[in-house]
Amino acid sequence: MIEPDRTPRVTVAADVDLEVREWDGGRRPFVLVHGLASNARLWDGVAIELARSGHRVVAVDQRGHGRSSKPDEGYDLTTVADDLRTLLDTLRLARPVVVGQSWGANVAIEFAARFPGVAAAIGCVDGGTIDLKSQFPDWDDCASALRPPPLAGTPVDDMEQRLRTAHPDWPESGIAGTMACFEVRADGTVAPWLTLARHLLVLRGLWDHRPAERFGAIQDPVLFIPAGGRGSDEWMATKRAALDEAISSLGAGRVEWIDGDHDLHAQHPDQVATLLRTLAPIQDREVV
Repeated sequence: MIEPDRTPRVTVAADVDLEVREWDGGRRPFVLVHGLASNARLWDGVAIELARSGHRVVAVDQRGHGRSSKPDEGYDLTTVADDLRTLLDTLRLARPVVVGQSWGANVAIEFAARFPGVAAAIGCVDGGTIDLKSQFPDWDDCASALRPPPLAGTPVDDMEQRLRTAHPDWPESGIAGTMACFEVRADGTVAPWLTLARHLLVLRGLWDHRPAERFGAIQDPVLFIPAGGRGSDEWMATKRAALDEAISSLGAGRVEWIDGDHDLHAQHPDQVATLLRTLAPIQDREVV
């Protein structure tokens, strides 16, 4: 595995430092934003492929997650998008391709709406159209249905075996990246870096977000990479309808499906990276 060249911490707000994984490169930068209860290392497989093509790559642990600061507030989409803008400015990332997965894709959409033209393009991996309020009009119902399972106290070896059993086709980068969602405690058990209380705050911020109301403000090209082949026919129909609505509202949007799990970036990093490279201007892509 190509290890990152740097893992700095970047101050984005008072008492909020975000840890990043950064690979050097002279081509168009990519900024990779993880989903809820995830971390930057889920992007390792994709980041390595982009770095091999000569791109500068930055993957970030968002607030409350991974090795970043864990404040007790600021998990609404506006604040998290502002974190991202400050990160770009501090690292002097000019016109990057900003890519998010799941909740992180909604963050990327909010970023694009708030800061038009700052990014060269936006990528959304199985996310960006998530509208929880349309599924759960009542917040308490949403919080109950999507409350995370109690994983704290699980032996680390058991946790890894669960992942390998559930995802037998994932590469090692995906397994290692998922394991990095957890702190390994002195007694050999794990605990999620994202606490339950903060998990629910992030979820509430996502529940409050209405991406369809933001598409009209977006000027940047947007690529949606949804996961296909999973879920019921009804679920897929709802997903396709949301994507159709997004494409009709955006000035420049397209959809490229990949058959797989919700965490496509962990399961199929090569395919995801290949599609993301199409978002870089032709002069910034790899030489084939």
